[in-house]
Amino acid sequence: MKSKTKKSSKSLSKSKKTAIPYHRKPDHLSLDEWQIGLRRQFAGLQEFKISNLGPDPVFSDYSVYNPQTNNTYKVAIRSNSEEIASGKNFNFCNCYDFKTNGLGTCKHIEAVVNQILNKKSTQSLFRKGNFQPTYSSVYLDYGSIERKVKLRIGTEGTRRLKTLSKKYFSEGGTIKSTAFNKFEEFFIEAKNIHPSFRCYEDALTFIFEVRDKNKRKAWIWKNQKGLDNGLLSSYIKAELHPYQKKGVAFAVQSGRALIADEMGLGKTLQAIAAAEVLKKEFGIQKVLIVCPTSLKYQWKSEIEKFTDSPAHVIEGLKLKREPQYADDNNFYKIVGHHTVGNDLDVINTTGFDLIILDEAQRIKNWKAKISQNIKKLKSEYAIVLTGTPLENKLEELYSVVQFINPFRLGALYRFLHNHQITETETSKVIGYKDLNKVGDILSDILIRRTKKMVLRQLPDRQDKNLFVTMTDKQREVHNECYETVCRLVNKWRRMGFLPEKDRQKLMINLNMMRMVCNSTFILDQQTRHDTKIAELMGILEEIFQMEGEKVVIFSQWERMTRLVARELDELGIKYENLHGGVQSKDRKSLLDNFLKDPECKVFLSTDAGGVGLNLQSAAYLINLDIPWNPAVLEQRIARIYRMGQKKKVNIINLVSMDSIEHRMLDVLKFKSSMAEGVLDAGDDTILMQEDRFKQFMNSMETMVDEKPNFTEASVPETDFEERNDEPYQSPSSSDKKELDQNLQLGLFDTDIPEKPIPKSEPKATQKTESTGMEWVSQLAEVLGNPDRTKAMVNTLTEKDPKTGKTFLKLPVENEQVVEDVLKGIGQLFQAIDWDKFGKKD
Repeated sequence: MKSKTKKSSKSLSKSKKTAIPYHRKPDHLSLDEWQIGLRRQFAGLQEFKISNLGPDPVFSDYSVYNPQTNNTYKVAIRSNSEEIASGKNFNFCNCYDFKTNGLGTCKHIEAVVNQILNKKSTQSLFRKGNFQPTYSSVYLDYGSIERKVKLRIGTEGTRRLKTLSKKYFSEGGTIKSTAFNKFEEFFIEAKNIHPSFRCYEDALTFIFEVRDKNKRKAWIWKNQKGLDNGLLSSYIKAELHPYQKKGVAFAVQSGRALIADEMGLGKTLQAIAAAEVLKKEFGIQKVLIVCPTSLKYQWKSEIEKFTDSPAHVIEGLKLKREPQYADDNNFYKIVGHHTVGNDLDVINTTGFDLIILDEAQRIKNWKAKISQNIKKLKSEYAIVLTGTPLENKLEELYSVVQFINPFRLGALYRFLHNHQITETETSKVIGYKDLNKVGDILSDILIRRTKKMVLRQLPDRQDKNLFVTMTDKQREVHNECYETVCRLVNKWRRMGFLPEKDRQKLMINLNMMRMVCNSTFILDQQTRHDTKIAELMGILEEIFQMEGEKVVIFSQWERMTRLVARELDELGIKYENLHGGVQSKDRKSLLDNFLKDPECKVFLSTDAGGVGLNLQSAAYLINLDIPWNPAVLEQRIARIYRMGQKKKVNIINLVSMDSIEHRMLDVLKFKSSMAEGVLDAGDDTILMQEDRFKQFMNSMETMVDEKPNFTEASVPETDFEERNDEPYQSPSSSDKKELDQNLQLGLFDTDIPEKPIPKSEPKATQKTESTGMEWVSQLAEVLGNPDRTKAMVNTLTEKDPKTGKTFLKLPVENEQVVEDVLKGIGQLFQAIDWDKFGKKD
């Protein structure tokens, strides 16, 4: 029998006049009456194709097809109208709404009931009839508070089943807590009483879930002392803090858990450790990590650092991604948030045992497509990580918890009704209530620690390298420069010597590689291709959720801090910005504003502010790039990690994946105690003595290959938008010439912000004059620094071993370099008012 539920124009017109409002509960209806009425209203307005699948005209199973969504649902009608009214409702639908709303109905059930009531032959049967099954069954009752396994006894073998059930079920028909582990015994005995006895799949799944949780709980209880005293070191190559050990135990015991620790407390490590325990003790074989695209290689790096389990980043076009999921050689598979929607079918077909969802605040909007896709992922275990489970609205927490356990907080309408405070007239939300009850409900699936709670367990300083990917344009420039570097290093390998021209070319390309790791804007000031800025803003968003926190952000290049300043301006975040163009007399006011103004959240600085600043009001320092000289890095960190700092310090280094920055980490092995390294001369390499240059080149050999092999693997998919579509243009010859002049005195890192060229002046003239004056300005800055002056003197002088006399050596590429330097000095002299020179005021 097939039928469509469709209202006549007359009845539809009538329903519009008495329509139940969706956003506001009418005063004359209870909460449940309002929600049931809405579902009846939806059922009447939608066209469903309904088929009766059984012999009974009323109490039967039905197929309900929705042509709008192309979905088919199974509905079971087991109760008449009087039973439903009295609360004895055994109707069922396999849709998500029925399982979570706690009403005992949904629009699909209401559509079937509506069809039954529209026919006289079935109308009276539904009102007076009675469903009396011959078989007995165990089913899952989706109550308004929690799900319960229940027993319904049929007409066959009634007396014997009632006697048997007393051992396993309460008088109300609910399974006893002690009976979950003995369910097989009951099932076999019940089946022997009558072969038609059945247990529905959802009830059986729930029973297995409870039993598995009991096993994990027993294992944790048995091994609690071991977990506290070093047992975890057999699973993971790291020493965990006590609160982290508790987090691992919590996640393992829960099976599906939300670790909501504040930023910087090591949620990633806790998730990896829990996965390793589940692997070795409970036999899981496949783990899927879902994270922002920018963090995929960060996860891979952490896994390889702390475990012996193989990890693989899923990427490439869809056809190339599909076989990567099925590869059994890697325990961990890592995929970006946005990829899940496209790969949902193959992911669920692969059957991952554990899903780790990182940065779960991305699914806080339950209406968003990315949120809906991720919540369709299926797995037995889940570990969700976020430092901000609740930012603005209570619905955000509800949305995150849905992924872990969609039944725990009940129906959304009931949850909001119980905890929102609204204005009577407008229904506008003005506050929340009974939030402690929410915490109690989630106590066995949500764990959250703030830094204040675990302050004594934390080290004074925590360093973290956060790996990000580069865009196609960044990768293109980076690899082009890398090819040049490889050729020059290979030339060094063959000859053991590089002339000055090649040394300059080497340093220019190395520095261009470093700059483009940040943004193409640093090189040309026209294009804007980068990912670090977006990653930075995500980090800041999380930090600012913590009350009173401030951040210091360092970059070697003023142009990079300029990009950050733009983003902060757009968000209305107050900041101070220190760079080489800021006069010394103005720096104190910048510092005072940052220290004293609670609204000033960020201090932007180049290495011009690396020395002499006291910024202890901040506990977070973010390096947008890593200096070649570890001592410079420590100078940055010393701005907040110093005497007088009362907070635990967090250092975050943003490192472009698969780049020169990444390889520098292996060579330099950054540690908090390191003050010098093999690359301590940095950009002064041109002026090195031969033995130091040789040491530098020996280090460079470890950073490059005989043939370039940087891959395209780490190009982001869709998480980042490049700021414009202009093709990248390599620096012009004049730009490279300026870099050459900077390199002659090791001044490449000098921090001079560029000012816009006045329209009234010819471009060529302005360029020549600014170049000369900039060079002189940079020379003056070097000569104003005793350490840099001494270093320059050492590289420009040499003693004759025979006579003991010191003479000056000036390695230059050609006569043009000398001419440009003299022009700069000449411009300086012309700018001096010699009549006033030397006179006192």
